[in-house]
Amino acid sequence: MSRFLFVVPPLVGHINPAVGVAAVLASRGHRVAWAGEPALIRRLAGPDAVVHPCPPPGSELGWEEGPVAGRPPDVRGPEALRFLWERFLVPLAEAMAPGVRQAVAAFRPDVVVADQQAMAGALVAEDLGLPWATSATTSAEFADVLATMPRVAAWNEALLRDLRARIGDPAGSGDPRFSPHLVLAFTTPELAGPAARGGDRVRWVGPSLTARPFPAAFPWDRLDPGRRLVLVTLGTANTDVGARFLGRAAEALRARADRVQAVIVDPEGTLAGSAPGGPDRERDVIALPAIPQLELLERADAVVCHAGHNTVCEALWHGVPLVVAPIRDDQPVVAAQVADAGAGVRIRFGRSGADAIGAAVDTVLDEPHPRAAARTIARAFRDAGGAPAAARHLERLADGRMEDK
Repeated sequence: MSRFLFVVPPLVGHINPAVGVAAVLASRGHRVAWAGEPALIRRLAGPDAVVHPCPPPGSELGWEEGPVAGRPPDVRGPEALRFLWERFLVPLAEAMAPGVRQAVAAFRPDVVVADQQAMAGALVAEDLGLPWATSATTSAEFADVLATMPRVAAWNEALLRDLRARIGDPAGSGDPRFSPHLVLAFTTPELAGPAARGGDRVRWVGPSLTARPFPAAFPWDRLDPGRRLVLVTLGTANTDVGARFLGRAAEALRARADRVQAVIVDPEGTLAGSAPGGPDRERDVIALPAIPQLELLERADAVVCHAGHNTVCEALWHGVPLVVAPIRDDQPVVAAQVADAGAGVRIRFGRSGADAIGAAVDTVLDEPHPRAAARTIARAFRDAGGAPAAARHLERLADGRMEDK
């Protein structure tokens, strides 16, 4: 049996796909350990997960705030990219590197599985001569969005060279976001399109979904089977900018209460007490700080979201079409993929009012094409194999066997 070390950033959406893969490997008798933030990993992977601590800078800000901690809400485009790299990705890699080296020394893995945003895993594995695989939990990197911005691309390459010189092998030359051995893409070309980066190392395994703990009770009795269910969520890292959009979404969906019921994820309680008409109207829009998302997607007819990769893939796994309102980071790329695939409607996050949100919801609920496209992607996702397929590729890498296409 082999040993696999998963190196992950302090981001829920990047840990969840790895959890399913790790569980499959463990069920097959392999040893699995993690390098990252212990409390967050154990909350998602289970209390018995073996975790080697790798604390990042600014941990006092809260782990799940991740790359948006301290970022002004109006930062977009290249400035948002610069903030992401200079204030989060590079400092995170430097802070994690010593812990990753200690984890490798203690656990002695046969393969390191490094998330694309936990580059310390890739650079340390490269420096130590260990086989390593990339966990690509967002499809945005495959699009090579910097190809049309050569100056930004050159800046990014220089940043990576400097990072490698500090924590990895200065003689190395590969991109730490793309392993030369194996790249696990938790999506398929039916959504992401052909990969512009990663070459023949990319394995399209589709979403890796597994049961998740949800300690709070959900009011299932409040769901109305006579109305179509619309789920609204902006993920775990956008509460700083989401209040206005959630209010407009609630307004749009209340206007359709004769045929639509909404569940809105409202971590900050911005919608509390805002329902006109009293308690009866609270059944039209159910606002809660957290929800059992996978279970609700089994019942949902549409999703309104920020185009976060996990939410998009989880919705499409269930054949549910989307209204996507990207905010920043990889979200515009993922939103474009949804629209190009025909599985949803893209709207503008900052400028869409209740009328625009409502019209987009009407489109994905009432027109046949978005649902048909979503079901096509759902079939492709399921055929790709998910966590078991990813585990098989990792086993082959651990055994030193060449991957077949």
